[in-house]
Amino acid sequence: MARPADRGDITWRFEKLEVHADGKMSRPAAGALIMLTTGPYSGSVSTYELSAAGVAAATATLAPHLELTPLDHSPRLSADVGAPVYLKRENRQLTRSYKARGAFHLINGLSEAERDRGVTCASAGNHGQGVAWSCARLGIAGRVHVPASTPRQKRERILTLGEGRVELIISGSTYDEASAAAQAEAEAYGAVFVHPFDDVRTILGQGSLAPEVVEQCRARTGRDPYAVVVPVGGGGLIAGMSLWLRENCPETKIIGVEPAGAASMTAALAAGGPVTLDTVDTFVDGTAVARVGALTYPIVRDLVDEVVTVAEGAVCTEMLSLYQVEGIITEPAGALASTAVRLTRDPVPTDAPVVCIVSGGNNDVSRYSEIVERSLLHEGLRHYFLVTFPQEPGALRRFLDEVLTADEDIVTFEYVKKNNRETGPALVGIELSRAGDLAALLERMDASPIRIEQVPPGSPLFAFLT
Repeated sequence: MARPADRGDITWRFEKLEVHADGKMSRPAAGALIMLTTGPYSGSVSTYELSAAGVAAATATLAPHLELTPLDHSPRLSADVGAPVYLKRENRQLTRSYKARGAFHLINGLSEAERDRGVTCASAGNHGQGVAWSCARLGIAGRVHVPASTPRQKRERILTLGEGRVELIISGSTYDEASAAAQAEAEAYGAVFVHPFDDVRTILGQGSLAPEVVEQCRARTGRDPYAVVVPVGGGGLIAGMSLWLRENCPETKIIGVEPAGAASMTAALAAGGPVTLDTVDTFVDGTAVARVGALTYPIVRDLVDEVVTVAEGAVCTEMLSLYQVEGIITEPAGALASTAVRLTRDPVPTDAPVVCIVSGGNNDVSRYSEIVERSLLHEGLRHYFLVTFPQEPGALRRFLDEVLTADEDIVTFEYVKKNNRETGPALVGIELSRAGDLAALLERMDASPIRIEQVPPGSPLFAFLT
């Protein structure tokens, strides 16, 4: 979590972001301070400034409508880090996610003409819930496009929160495909596209988390956060929070966290601008974005101290710890920040508070078997092998007696060739008590006359078999 030694002065300049009658916007140069003008195009005009003041204004707008979610101390993470760690519990927001902040702020500011046209959006699930809740609260019709990978629980919540005012459409297999469908719909029918991260109004609304975090941290500890750790998908949340934090808490470190399989902001920072990932692991669905925002990228580049990645298996381990130790239900994206804190080796002063954003808690209970599996694989506690037993009596008994010990359990046993078990190998899953026991197990397997082949995690064969 080290701050770069020389970050330099950051200079913002004013530049108009034109909003045309058809709702299209012309983009500003990277790093510009943006003035967004919207509303009825003859008459009153609303101005949104992409700045700390803009975040403060959005915070005041949202305060009467949203929950002030708690900032909870985590004894477990504090012991791991050696400093007080707090969890900002946006999993307890009205929609169980911070996404309601940006969605409501954008939709609430629409003109009557725009409200009459309705809204549309694309979402991996949480933004769609925020849009649906906002539509129900404001009496606006909406359509939510989600990829096929969106968990059933999130789909059902979108419809429930929409209270009959929103339609749910399955569009493609990734967020980016759903986004393309929603934007095409907006162009064809004139609906207002509610972007989940790359819109000034969304960024400001999501940034409203920052003033809350700091006020609560000051009340709990008497000081500003030493670091704020934020999950990153398209970059809206960390961009909005950074705008406010950099001006009001300049010494606070801002750390972004991405899943290793969808590290689009890391790729953008390396390339010097947004790039589209060739592949995206959709497991951490709340941050599974192939390309970060044109607006969010320069803010992250200029204001965020560091963006790190964590393995999906480590996220699963943290989700289980949050649930089993602290009784907190999170979705994968909601555990990103605390995963990074748990794994950090950077020294933190013993009295310096660290805040992790628990961004959402919309997790389908049917996913927990996969979460446990991924966690065990990541921790080195579960391994898979192809075992070809000789066609003779007692072969399985020999495997159990000579290869396995009392601390090693068979959790999977399945013949690969269903129609010819006598000649085909068996897929055997073995769970260890300690990851360090693997070397001794492999030695016993090598010494055995039974043909045994390890199936390494990540191989095409492993993915196919499990």
